[in-house]
This record gives sequence, structure tokens and C-alpha cells, in this order.
Amino acid sequence: MTGDKLFAPNEDQNAFTDILFNALLGFAFMFCVAFILIRPEVTDGKINPKAEFMITAQWPDGHQDDVDLIVEDGEGNLVWFDAREAGLMHLDRDDRGWLGDSIIVSGKKIENPLNQETVTIRGIAAGEYVVNVLHYKAESGSPVPVKVKVEKLNPQVKVIFAGNNVLTGAGDEQTAIRFRLNATGEVLEMATRDKLLIRAEDFNSKQENTNQAGSQ
Repeated sequence: MTGDKLFAPNEDQNAFTDILFNALLGFAFMFCVAFILIRPEVTDGKINPKAEFMITAQWPDGHQDDVDLIVEDGEGNLVWFDAREAGLMHLDRDDRGWLGDSIIVSGKKIENPLNQETVTIRGIAAGEYVVNVLHYKAESGSPVPVKVKVEKLNPQVKVIFAGNNVLTGAGDEQTAIRFRLNATGEVLEMATRDKLLIRAEDFNSKQENTNQAGSQ
């Protein structure tokens, strides 16, 4: 037996080596592809709409009357259509009834009949909050039913108040709910005693300015 035949490669070993090499090559290829496909999460442009409480006032869809949501915090800050940000409160939308409920896009009329105003409280400040609704403009000549809801959003959504008011004409302002918070955001008490937040002369002045702007 010659020496070169003592160490001659076995055909079975050669086949196993080829299979193992090809398998490793395949795993390496898949790893490279997976690594290339990894992308960091894109966060640019995202807005975090963090809020602790959300207050909504809603009246019948497609109704022509203008109803305003007014909220006062424990420090006397007031948020409504004339002051859309005050303290930790934000008026997210001033809904004017059927005015602005439709737009023309590419020659087609698109309508959104929802009548709703929303105020968010984006932090916790202890004190009493007063939630009022104001019948700002009465086009229909009839009473308007308004649903008011207060939701606590954290750590989970919880409705702390849901009620109904009926506004009877321009200038009618009613208190839907008053609630008191402690420093941790817990609701201590609620009441429905009326408290006017917009003085009559302020309302009349706003109405006159609105009418003058509309006539120009």
C-alpha cells in the first residue's frame, strides 16, 4: 500500500464537507439580508397628543347653530374660541355649526356634518374646573340639545361625567359640570351649580364684531 493512498480523501467526507459549507454560506447570506432590512423606527414628524383629560360638547350633526365650549381651570384661566390656549388647556377645534362643514376638492363638495368641540387638559393642576356651553349663534330659532362628556384618559380612559344641556337661544350660557381635582389628578367632587364664565357685555361685543366681519 503506497503512502499517497493512506491519506486519500473519502468521497463521503467530501460530500459532507460540501453540504456543510453550502449550509454555512446560506446562513451567512440570510443574516446579511436580514441585517440590511433592519431600519430604525422613523419618529420625525410624529406628534404626541398627550393629555390627561378630554372634554367634548356635541350637538346634532348638520345643525346650523354655533355652540361654544368654555372651560375654566382652578387658576381662573379660560379657554374658548377667543382664547384657544390657556394654562394647560387647549381648544382643539372651534366648530361653528354648518359654517365650514364643507369644502370643494377637485370640483367635488365634501361635507363633514359632525358638530363637536373638544378641549384637552394636557397636565394636572389641582383645583376646580368649570365646563360651560354657550349658544353663540342661533340660526334655527329652536332649542339645541348639547351632550357634554368629560373623560379621564390616564392610566386608562374613564368617563367621569356625561350629561345633556338644552340651549334656548343666542347668549344662553349654562354650566354642564364643575369638578375638582387634587394634585394627582383624582376627581374629588362634582357639581352642576351655574357659574357664568362669559360676561354679557363680552358676548355682545363678540357678536357685534362677528356680524360686522360677516357684512364686509
